[in-house]
Parts: sequence; C-alpha cells; structure tokens
Amino acid sequence: MNTSSKKAEKGIADYLKVLGSPIRIGILRAIGHGEACVCHLEATLKKRQAYISQHLMVLRDAGILETRRDGKYIYYRVSESEIFTLIQSAAEILNLPEDDLPETDPGDKLSHCECPSCQE
Repeated sequence: MNTSSKKAEKGIADYLKVLGSPIRIGILRAIGHGEACVCHLEATLKKRQAYISQHLMVLRDAGILETRRDGKYIYYRVSESEIFTLIQSAAEILNLPEDDLPETDPGDKLSHCECPSCQE
C-alpha cells in the first residue's frame, strides 16, 4: 500500500471518527439544510449550551460546519450537504426504519428560543 493510500484511509477514518458521536449526528440533523444558532440547537436538542458548543467546535474544526455571525449570534450550517447522504446510507445499512431519522426543519420557530429567527 502506498503512502497516498494510507493518508486517504487515515483521512476517512478521522472524518468518520468525528461523526461517531450521537450528539453530533443530532446536531447535523437539527441544522439540516438550513442554519441554526446555538440557542436554537439548545432548545431543539434539550442539551446545555456548553455541551453543544464543544461538539460544534469539533464539527467546525473538521470542516463539516461553517459559521456566519449576525450580531451576537453565530449561525452554523453544514458545509457539504452530502453528509446527509452518508448519514442516510448508514441508517440504511443498519436497516433503521425511516421514521427513526425524521427530517428536521431548522426554520421551525421555537417559542423557547431567543434567536431573532424564532422571535420574528
């Protein structure tokens, strides 16, 4: 096996390692094809802000998420939508019913979220 093959294999393994956390899969699904701020993710996932922020940093450092600042809010979006194909493929390999991974809509207004998107 040549050096470039080993490098490619390590890159894939590292990428999949980042996705190897249920909360990170939940974050990606909560963001979906739109964008979401931390307070929206906190309200959606019912987890503490600090916990979510730690996982957002890992996803961002891996290049899976991108950010946009709007005043005091930082909005996260998925950098490559193909990540959802990967997640769906894993669900199919595991024979998970489609209902186990319902579509999420980050555009849903949450009354208990303080971000401007939800308060419009």
